[in-house]
Amino acid sequence: MRVLVTGVAGFIGSHLTDRLLAEGHEVVGLDDLSAGALVNLTEARRAKEFRFSRFDVADPALSDLVAHERPEVVCHLAAQMDVRKSVADPTYDARVNVLGTVNVLEASRRAGVRKVVFASSGGTIYGQPAKLPVGERAGLMPCSPYGAAKAAAETYLATYGRLYGLDWTSLALGNVYGPRQDPHGEAGVVAIFARALLAGRPTLVFGDGTAERDYVYVDDVVDAFVRALGEAGRCRRLNVGTGVGTTVRGLHTLLAEAVGTPDTPEFRPARRGELQAITLENGGIRRALGWEPFTSLSDGLRSTVDWVRGTVGPVGPFADSKKPPTRMGGGSSNQRV
Repeated sequence: MRVLVTGVAGFIGSHLTDRLLAEGHEVVGLDDLSAGALVNLTEARRAKEFRFSRFDVADPALSDLVAHERPEVVCHLAAQMDVRKSVADPTYDARVNVLGTVNVLEASRRAGVRKVVFASSGGTIYGQPAKLPVGERAGLMPCSPYGAAKAAAETYLATYGRLYGLDWTSLALGNVYGPRQDPHGEAGVVAIFARALLAGRPTLVFGDGTAERDYVYVDDVVDAFVRALGEAGRCRRLNVGTGVGTTVRGLHTLLAEAVGTPDTPEFRPARRGELQAITLENGGIRRALGWEPFTSLSDGLRSTVDWVRGTVGPVGPFADSKKPPTRMGGGSSNQRV
């Protein structure tokens, strides 16, 4: 199968590409490299089944590129994924996350793409639900422009499905973490804490530390995308999470244990636009795709710390002589899922 992946040089996109190539698929990758990094594609670029183009998904010329490549499925992960940046600059966020998605859908429709698999945000589109874990039938009440843009993109997916018969699945992701993680994404706190702890720098907790998130390992998320490539899960949103919440303070403790450093964060006031708690009910994706999370939080954090340990310091691929790297890719491109 030929799959086009937007945001291919980012955190999730690069892992997805590695999995697709390993399973014998052909991958066409797009990324504008505003947040993604070519080093994430080191292995992929050795494969003859992989082609890369530096491309902005909001560029009108995207239709010509997709028509030329004629993929069967498009996995759309390119996005601006920083909640705080969306609050500071909602116009840019909408350009990438709304107009970019419409551009992808229009290009897909014109090229006869069978299905679009979209990286939505389970951590932001539901707002602060009255009941947790939250299911897919809950109302969408985003509290940030980033969440609003993801919700709008889902509306366009459904519209293109009704208008043109374009199949789609929206994967509402929990807080994805793991190797190659961008510290500016929804689960960026994992990378931020790990890097600071390994470098011996202070760690900051915003708020009182009781905020809860649903952390899901990147390999598990990639498995959900691969399962969604077929006909299962058509024309619906599926939550991709564990259903279990972990507090920011508890996460810090787990990472301090994995690194082997004191568990002594500093506390700062909570930041605008961030939720107190969100966890995702995952019964829908279990039934539709047979998916379930198979990586425990402790195992996933250890793997992430091992990866960060190899990148922190002057020998890291993004380090300079004065400080450790602060970015390794995006959940997608332009950005960021």
